[in-house]
Amino acid sequence: MRHRLSALATVAATLLCACATLQPVETARKMFGSPQSAVRDTFGAPSETYQLANGTSRWIYSKQPLGFQVYAADFDASGKLTDFRQMLTEKEIYEARPGVWTKQDVAERFGLPREAIQYYPLMKREAWSYRMYAGAYQPAHFSAYFDDRGVLDRTMLIVEPLGGDARGSSR
Repeated sequence: MRHRLSALATVAATLLCACATLQPVETARKMFGSPQSAVRDTFGAPSETYQLANGTSRWIYSKQPLGFQVYAADFDASGKLTDFRQMLTEKEIYEARPGVWTKQDVAERFGLPREAIQYYPLMKREAWSYRMYAGAYQPAHFSAYFDDRGVLDRTMLIVEPLGGDARGSSR
């Protein structure tokens, strides 16, 4: 009987991990009000942590550079989960404020970039890029460009064409 209970507990833990991996937002929503330790037990160690200005904190779970998601787990001042969402969405990126946001603001929102940071000397701009889905799961790249002071200058969303370029193919 003891062996059976142990096996059942292992299966339950495996299913919980599978749900957290396959449906992280849905899993986390059921955990609102839970302490940080429960979130860590379910999702593992965050990629980054940030103490936000209003006394709350944010944990970033990045699936970059190969994945298309960056999740944010927000906690109130007492360490209870209040929100969990996918940050690389058009809604989120259109809230970026050129001329106002800094590198810190972008990192707190989308995490640090996992792709190589590019510098464009003629523009005098540094670019951070993130893979994401635009619209109905169409692969895209979101880029944030910073001036030499580290202030967000502009953002760009480039949707990758589906099917590639047919001009070079033979019929």
